Amino acid sequence: MASSQSVWGIEVGQTALKALQCKVEDGRPVATAFDYIEYPKILSQPEAVAEDLVHDALQQFLDRNESAYSDKICISVPGQSGLAKFFKPPPVEVKKISDIVRYEAKQQIPFDLADVIWDYQMMPGSMVEEGYALESEVGLFAMKREQAYRQLDPFNKVDMEVSVVQMSPVALYNMLAFDRLQERLDEDLFNADDPPPSTVLLSIGTDSSDVINTTGFRIWQRIMPIGGNHFTRQLTKDLKLTFSKAEHLKRNAREATDPKLIFQTMRPVFNDLVTEVQRSIGFFRSIDKKAEIGELVVTGNTVKMPGLASYIGKNLGVEVHTLDHFNRLDGQDILEVPTFRDNTPTFAVSYGLCLQALGLAQIQTSLVPREILTQRLIRAKKPWTLAGLTALMVAMSTHYAFVERSWSTTRDDLWKSSIAQVDSMKSYADGHNTKDGELASKLTYLNSLGEEVSGNAERRLKWLEIIKAINAAVPRTNYPDGKVPTPKELPYSQRKDIHVTSADTKHYEDLSDWWSDKVKARYAEELRSWAKVTGKFRDATPEEREAFDAEIAEDTGPTGAGWVVELRCYHYYNDPNNRGEIESDHVRKYMTTSFKNSTVDLPTGQKDANGQEILETFTLEELGVSYPLLLDDNRAQPTQIPNPDYDPATMAAESPVGGALDPGNLPEGFEPPMLPVSKLEFVYQIVWQEKTMAERLEKKEADRLAAEEAAEAEAQAENDAASS
Repeated sequence: MASSQSVWGIEVGQTALKALQCKVEDGRPVATAFDYIEYPKILSQPEAVAEDLVHDALQQFLDRNESAYSDKICISVPGQSGLAKFFKPPPVEVKKISDIVRYEAKQQIPFDLADVIWDYQMMPGSMVEEGYALESEVGLFAMKREQAYRQLDPFNKVDMEVSVVQMSPVALYNMLAFDRLQERLDEDLFNADDPPPSTVLLSIGTDSSDVINTTGFRIWQRIMPIGGNHFTRQLTKDLKLTFSKAEHLKRNAREATDPKLIFQTMRPVFNDLVTEVQRSIGFFRSIDKKAEIGELVVTGNTVKMPGLASYIGKNLGVEVHTLDHFNRLDGQDILEVPTFRDNTPTFAVSYGLCLQALGLAQIQTSLVPREILTQRLIRAKKPWTLAGLTALMVAMSTHYAFVERSWSTTRDDLWKSSIAQVDSMKSYADGHNTKDGELASKLTYLNSLGEEVSGNAERRLKWLEIIKAINAAVPRTNYPDGKVPTPKELPYSQRKDIHVTSADTKHYEDLSDWWSDKVKARYAEELRSWAKVTGKFRDATPEEREAFDAEIAEDTGPTGAGWVVELRCYHYYNDPNNRGEIESDHVRKYMTTSFKNSTVDLPTGQKDANGQEILETFTLEELGVSYPLLLDDNRAQPTQIPNPDYDPATMAAESPVGGALDPGNLPEGFEPPMLPVSKLEFVYQIVWQEKTMAERLEKKEADRLAAEEAAEAEAQAENDAASS
């Protein structure tokens, strides 16, 4: 029979310390011991000193159970002591989940992460395929560092080493998932569109209660501000009893002189409890319309109050079960002990903690501070480190002793002259090797320099060629004698020039990385707008238009290595009277058309008989320029630009001393310092895939020969037709 080390699940409650010891035998948890230590006073009572009561209970627990010093300890903390959030990350690689969780933690946790202990885990039923989390949910659990140390302090004072710290609602979920929902979890299939029925677990505590709504795969929880003490306080208030007498009367209501009076007195609390549960279930249904409540399970010692479970079920209209036994926990010698059997509902948290410590729980997160775990790891490895160092020292000492013994048997003077000759020869050889290395490095440098000087000069000219091509393609007006007219001679709104303010380039090993769905859609939209502005299909047939659209749709974009050149530009040709040619349409009509149809004359590197450079005309496409794209479709914005005709000296002469010119009485020929214009700023991109001059000339020659062959074939066909 395979068994494992025992573990303890300990819950420090408000009325008692509850501990359960379990181990695994043949894959099933087995209860091997338990302890239930009730405090003399409830911790929340004003006169109670909680630290002393918990310390005494832990000391009593250790006196009864010495194995707790060596067994693994898992403790719970109240749900209100920490934070539990569940969120759905986007489809992403599983290894990147941690980055998303860290970002989510910064958003969800209202404290600096350095002051918080936090952990996370993917929930069961998450869909993971080929390393990608597609449909998943992640649980994020956190607690302030100060709070974590406060919860561990009572255990540190009695020298108990805590291995796992878990929140009570999560421990209850682990218990419920293993004990009641394990069959559906074993299938590991979760359909968000058709989720299984939910089980609601109501854990009634002393001062508050936990509501956990779960399908096994997903969790929703809430803490209700009502618990067993509210029944006791109602009795003290209405029946004028002390707290201890009221508590005794609540626990033994059936044996009271007038049980009916007791239950009537507590009825308002019954109603408040049902109302809070109804609110919780109603809120859960409002955020998950597909949720279906299958059953309600009630736990905690308060459920032993006669009629409580039936009252809740009657008012909520759902099937209610009291957690008075555990379906999958073995160990009848412990489970049949009267003390355990009478308090079974209050051991649910301890059972869930044991399942996590044994590795049988769905959620395995822990809120033990990492610095504590690091200290324990170092402490555990110290003996092995010392043993290793001791063995190493012994081995080194032994080796030294043998070497020293061998050395002592040799004579230095016997080998002295030979060693000197060897050292001299080694120095001589090292000198030649050093000189040879220096000469080899110099030769390598000279070879690389020669290759650079005598190598392909075309590569050095490519950037000059593309700059010249872009400069030629950007629309500008060639003014007579190169003189730019004044704003009065030619207003800015009538100037078709496009100005480039900056240019930037980015290299892609594969241009398909640039050709995203967004860029493809934008390029298709621009092609259609360009065709409309230029009147390309003004007289086209429907078939020609369909062919144009089909060509756009089938364009797979550029592939292979290349550059994307980005130009930042502007123009002032935005007068509304320039119909069809303003703003982005002006860019399409002139700049896009220019990049599609322009040519540029480039030197071929050869000279004619007169010694003049031979120029060859290339289209931008032959240079490797393609996919001209207006990246943004903006609107022109009004702005002010300096007036080139403005004369500050005239302005100063005409202005009265200590004053300004009268706007209603300006001098003749007055020129304002600024001119209002309508300015369109835009970003323009082109793709450039490098082609050397030799490649371009070879391609032109091949095209010329192909055209001649085609002409000869056509002429031969006409001759054959004429002769026949």
